[in-house]
Amino acid sequence: MRLAALLILVVALSAWLTGTARADSRNAAITQLRLEQADDGVYLTAQVQFDLAPVVEEVLEKGIAIYFVAEAELYRERWYWTDLKVAQAARYMRLAYQPLTRRWRLNVSPVPITNSGFGVSLNQNFDTLADALEVISRIGRLRLGDLAEIGDDPSHAVSFRFRLDTSQLPRPFQIGAVGQSDWNISVEKNARLPLEKSK
Repeated sequence: MRLAALLILVVALSAWLTGTARADSRNAAITQLRLEQADDGVYLTAQVQFDLAPVVEEVLEKGIAIYFVAEAELYRERWYWTDLKVAQAARYMRLAYQPLTRRWRLNVSPVPITNSGFGVSLNQNFDTLADALEVISRIGRLRLGDLAEIGDDPSHAVSFRFRLDTSQLPRPFQIGAVGQSDWNISVEKNARLPLEKSK
Protein backbone atom coordinates (compact mmCIF):
# COMPACT_ATOMS: atom_id res chain seq x y z
CA MET A 1 0.00 0.00 0.00
CA ARG A 2 2.81 2.39 0.93
CA LEU A 3 4.73 1.45 -2.19
CA ALA A 4 1.71 2.25 -4.39
CA ALA A 5 1.23 5.63 -2.65
CA LEU A 6 4.92 6.43 -3.06
CA LEU A 7 4.79 5.49 -6.76
CA ILE A 8 1.76 7.78 -7.33
CA LEU A 9 3.57 10.62 -5.55
CA VAL A 10 6.69 10.17 -7.70
CA VAL A 11 4.63 10.12 -10.93
CA ALA A 12 2.68 13.25 -9.89
CA LEU A 13 5.88 15.09 -8.96
CA SER A 14 7.51 14.10 -12.23
CA ALA A 15 4.49 15.32 -14.24
CA TRP A 16 4.48 18.62 -12.34
CA LEU A 17 8.21 19.17 -12.92
CA THR A 18 7.85 18.33 -16.64
CA GLY A 19 4.96 20.77 -16.97
CA THR A 20 6.97 23.48 -15.22
CA ALA A 21 9.99 22.95 -17.49
CA ARG A 22 7.83 23.24 -20.60
CA ALA A 23 6.20 26.41 -19.31
CA ASP A 24 9.60 28.01 -18.69
CA SER A 25 10.86 27.49 -22.25
CA ARG A 26 10.36 31.12 -23.39
CA ASN A 27 7.24 30.24 -25.38
CA ALA A 28 9.20 28.30 -28.01
CA ALA A 29 7.09 26.39 -30.53
CA ILE A 30 7.60 24.40 -33.72
CA THR A 31 5.17 25.89 -36.24
CA GLN A 32 6.14 23.82 -39.30
CA LEU A 33 7.72 20.41 -39.88
CA ARG A 34 8.02 18.84 -43.33
CA LEU A 35 9.84 15.81 -44.80
CA GLU A 36 10.88 16.03 -48.46
CA GLN A 37 12.34 13.58 -50.95
CA ALA A 38 14.76 15.05 -53.51
CA ASP A 39 17.00 13.42 -56.11
CA ASP A 40 19.99 13.50 -53.75
CA GLY A 41 18.31 12.44 -50.50
CA VAL A 42 15.68 13.08 -47.84
CA TYR A 43 15.47 16.51 -46.17
CA LEU A 44 13.70 17.96 -43.16
CA THR A 45 12.42 21.53 -43.08
CA ALA A 46 11.24 23.16 -39.86
CA GLN A 47 10.10 26.54 -38.58
CA VAL A 48 10.64 27.42 -34.92
CA GLN A 49 9.14 30.38 -33.13
CA PHE A 50 10.91 31.75 -30.05
CA ASP A 51 11.81 35.00 -28.30
CA LEU A 52 15.10 36.03 -26.73
CA ALA A 53 14.83 37.45 -23.23
CA PRO A 54 16.29 40.95 -22.67
CA VAL A 55 19.07 39.45 -20.51
CA VAL A 56 20.16 37.20 -23.41
CA GLU A 57 20.13 40.13 -25.85
CA GLU A 58 22.23 42.12 -23.36
CA VAL A 59 24.82 39.33 -23.22
CA LEU A 60 24.91 39.21 -27.03
CA GLU A 61 25.42 42.97 -27.31
CA LYS A 62 28.45 42.66 -25.03
CA GLY A 63 30.08 40.44 -27.67
CA ILE A 64 29.40 37.05 -26.03
CA ALA A 65 28.34 34.42 -28.59
CA ILE A 66 25.35 32.17 -28.05
CA TYR A 67 24.77 28.77 -29.63
CA PHE A 68 21.67 27.02 -30.98
CA VAL A 69 21.30 23.35 -31.92
CA ALA A 70 18.67 21.76 -34.17
CA GLU A 71 18.56 17.94 -34.18
CA ALA A 72 16.40 15.51 -36.12
CA GLU A 73 16.01 11.73 -35.98
CA LEU A 74 14.01 9.56 -38.36
CA TYR A 75 12.64 6.13 -37.41
CA ARG A 76 11.28 3.10 -39.23
CA GLU A 77 8.44 1.30 -37.46
CA ARG A 78 8.92 -2.35 -36.51
CA TRP A 79 5.94 -4.35 -35.34
CA TYR A 80 8.13 -6.87 -33.50
CA TRP A 81 10.42 -4.46 -31.63
CA THR A 82 11.03 -0.79 -30.87
CA ASP A 83 11.30 1.58 -33.85
CA LEU A 84 14.64 1.53 -35.69
CA LYS A 85 16.54 4.83 -36.02
CA VAL A 86 17.48 5.03 -39.71
CA ALA A 87 18.79 8.60 -39.93
CA GLN A 88 19.87 11.53 -37.82
CA ALA A 89 21.28 14.98 -38.50
CA ALA A 90 22.10 18.14 -36.60
CA ARG A 91 22.72 21.79 -37.35
CA TYR A 92 24.83 23.92 -35.02
CA MET A 93 24.54 27.70 -35.08
CA ARG A 94 26.72 30.35 -33.41
CA LEU A 95 25.42 33.91 -33.19
CA ALA A 96 27.71 36.78 -32.21
CA TYR A 97 27.69 40.57 -32.34
CA GLN A 98 30.70 42.28 -33.94
CA PRO A 99 31.07 45.65 -32.10
CA LEU A 100 33.57 47.10 -34.60
CA THR A 101 31.34 46.58 -37.63
CA ARG A 102 28.06 46.73 -35.65
CA ARG A 103 26.86 43.65 -37.48
CA TRP A 104 25.63 40.22 -36.41
CA ARG A 105 27.57 37.16 -37.53
CA LEU A 106 26.01 33.71 -37.82
CA ASN A 107 28.08 30.54 -38.28
CA VAL A 108 26.21 27.39 -39.32
CA SER A 109 27.84 23.96 -39.25
CA PRO A 110 26.87 20.26 -39.35
CA VAL A 111 29.35 19.60 -36.51
CA PRO A 112 29.67 21.28 -33.10
CA ILE A 113 31.31 24.71 -33.23
CA THR A 114 34.06 25.07 -30.65
CA ASN A 115 36.07 28.03 -29.41
CA SER A 116 39.20 26.56 -31.02
CA GLY A 117 37.80 27.20 -34.50
CA PHE A 118 34.72 27.14 -36.66
CA GLY A 119 35.84 24.27 -38.90
CA VAL A 120 33.76 23.96 -42.04
CA SER A 121 30.89 26.38 -41.56
CA LEU A 122 28.71 28.76 -43.52
CA ASN A 123 29.11 32.37 -42.40
CA GLN A 124 26.49 35.07 -42.82
CA ASN A 125 26.40 38.69 -41.67
CA PHE A 126 23.26 40.66 -40.76
CA ASP A 127 22.52 44.30 -40.03
CA THR A 128 19.99 43.53 -37.30
CA LEU A 129 19.47 40.90 -34.62
CA ALA A 130 15.92 40.30 -35.91
CA ASP A 131 17.27 39.32 -39.35
CA ALA A 132 19.75 36.87 -37.82
CA LEU A 133 17.09 35.29 -35.57
CA GLU A 134 14.76 34.87 -38.55
CA VAL A 135 17.39 32.76 -40.31
CA ILE A 136 18.08 30.74 -37.14
CA SER A 137 14.37 29.99 -36.72
CA ARG A 138 14.07 28.55 -40.26
CA ILE A 139 15.75 25.14 -40.42
CA GLY A 140 15.77 24.60 -44.18
CA ARG A 141 16.76 21.41 -45.96
CA LEU A 142 18.45 19.53 -43.12
CA ARG A 143 19.75 16.44 -44.96
CA LEU A 144 18.88 13.19 -43.19
CA GLY A 145 20.36 10.76 -45.70
CA ASP A 146 19.83 8.82 -48.93
CA LEU A 147 16.46 7.36 -49.83
CA ALA A 148 18.09 3.91 -50.09
CA GLU A 149 19.11 4.09 -46.39
CA ILE A 150 15.83 5.56 -45.17
CA GLY A 151 13.33 3.61 -47.26
CA ASP A 152 10.48 4.78 -49.44
CA ASP A 153 7.62 4.32 -46.97
CA PRO A 154 4.86 6.89 -47.55
CA SER A 155 5.35 8.28 -44.01
CA HIS A 156 8.04 8.25 -41.32
CA ALA A 157 8.24 8.86 -37.57
CA VAL A 158 10.34 11.99 -36.96
CA SER A 159 11.71 13.49 -33.76
CA PHE A 160 12.87 17.13 -33.99
CA ARG A 161 14.51 19.19 -31.22
CA PHE A 162 15.65 22.83 -31.10
CA ARG A 163 17.45 24.42 -28.15
CA LEU A 164 19.72 27.18 -26.93
CA ASP A 165 22.93 25.41 -25.87
CA THR A 166 24.01 27.05 -22.61
CA SER A 167 26.89 24.57 -22.19
CA GLN A 168 28.84 26.59 -24.80
CA LEU A 169 28.60 29.84 -22.83
CA PRO A 170 31.63 31.08 -20.85
CA ARG A 171 31.70 29.48 -17.38
CA PRO A 172 30.40 32.52 -15.38
CA PHE A 173 27.36 32.76 -17.69
CA GLN A 174 26.74 29.00 -17.46
CA ILE A 175 26.53 29.26 -13.68
CA GLY A 176 24.22 32.28 -13.87
CA ALA A 177 21.98 30.65 -16.49
CA VAL A 178 21.25 27.54 -14.41
CA GLY A 179 17.63 27.52 -13.33
CA GLN A 180 16.76 30.80 -15.08
CA SER A 181 13.85 30.57 -17.51
CA ASP A 182 15.31 33.45 -19.57
CA TRP A 183 17.93 31.04 -20.89
CA ASN A 184 15.62 28.05 -21.34
CA ILE A 185 14.78 27.97 -25.05
CA SER A 186 14.00 24.36 -25.86
CA VAL A 187 11.28 22.64 -27.85
CA GLU A 188 10.73 19.13 -29.18
CA LYS A 189 8.18 17.56 -31.49
CA ASN A 190 7.54 13.93 -32.42
CA ALA A 191 5.33 13.36 -35.45
CA ARG A 192 4.57 10.97 -38.26
CA LEU A 193 5.22 12.91 -41.45
CA PRO A 194 4.38 12.08 -45.06
CA LEU A 195 7.37 11.90 -47.40
CA GLU A 196 6.62 14.66 -49.89
CA LYS A 197 8.19 14.93 -53.33
CA SER A 198 10.38 18.01 -53.69
CA LYS A 199 9.03 20.53 -56.21
